[in-house]
Amino acid sequence: MEQNIVRMLNVTKRIGGRTLIDGLSLDVPMGEVFGFLGPNGAGKTTTIRMMVGLMSITSGDILIDGNSIAGDFEKAIRHVGAIVENPEMYKYLTGYQNLIHYARMIPGITPHRVKEVVALVGLEARIHDKVKTYSLGMRQRLGVAQAILHKPKLLILDEPTNGLDPAGIRELRDYLRRLAKDEGVAVFVSSHLLSEMELMCDRVAIIQNGRLIDVRTVHQSKALAEASANILLEVDNKSEAAALIASLGQQALENAEGYIVVQGNKERAAELNAALVHAGIKVYGVRAETKSLEDQFLEMTGGERIG
Repeated sequence: MEQNIVRMLNVTKRIGGRTLIDGLSLDVPMGEVFGFLGPNGAGKTTTIRMMVGLMSITSGDILIDGNSIAGDFEKAIRHVGAIVENPEMYKYLTGYQNLIHYARMIPGITPHRVKEVVALVGLEARIHDKVKTYSLGMRQRLGVAQAILHKPKLLILDEPTNGLDPAGIRELRDYLRRLAKDEGVAVFVSSHLLSEMELMCDRVAIIQNGRLIDVRTVHQSKALAEASANILLEVDNKSEAAALIASLGQQALENAEGYIVVQGNKERAAELNAALVHAGIKVYGVRAETKSLEDQFLEMTGGERIG
């Protein structure tokens, strides 16, 4: 049975006359990378600030490992590691000295655990260099190492890929997936990089105007995309091909690039290809055009841009 580390129960946040978060109920399972998506101003950072106690909850509750953020903050936050905005480090100290300094604040963190997290985020070669010599990606990884020192059950990252180059994003993605898989940590990530969310996350929640629109696994998104795919056909005689496809009971349109576009999955693509070839029409190319998570997101949010 799936165990949820986070339960948001009808969480609402109002400031003055404005409702920022409106009755948000959401479960985050253990051992998964969970993406939190929404347009600018949807309420992502407000939700994260309530999760870590930086902002009060107007009504409802957030339970972390069964403990209420509103009612028993110390017990609830004990299971959390978080980076909200950028990780703050002492740049004149080495990465290792930063981790040791932080470890002294929390009982029970051994030198072995420090070594373990350094290996987990792949910083062994540079951990004794000063943080001021680190790239942005290395600082993010050091921030993750600091956030997981105390073996949290939940790691919360607010826009962790901001400012990272493609290599840094890929490295961080690999570390987060490994963290969820090997340590059983639930990783809760807000991001506007939808293509990254598809690669990084096990499931995603989408919010708009403070309300939950949908929660789906990335696998479900891919299945939906395949179900609603378009087939793009490159042929020598477009009018003849369109007439043949119409005779088979399907509409065929020509797109701006000159492809014949037909709705269907890969089985349908094979059938159409065989029918066209049998009719003597040359087929130069067949490919499926699936809806990305971004396309699905824009449909659900009425075309609002991600942020």
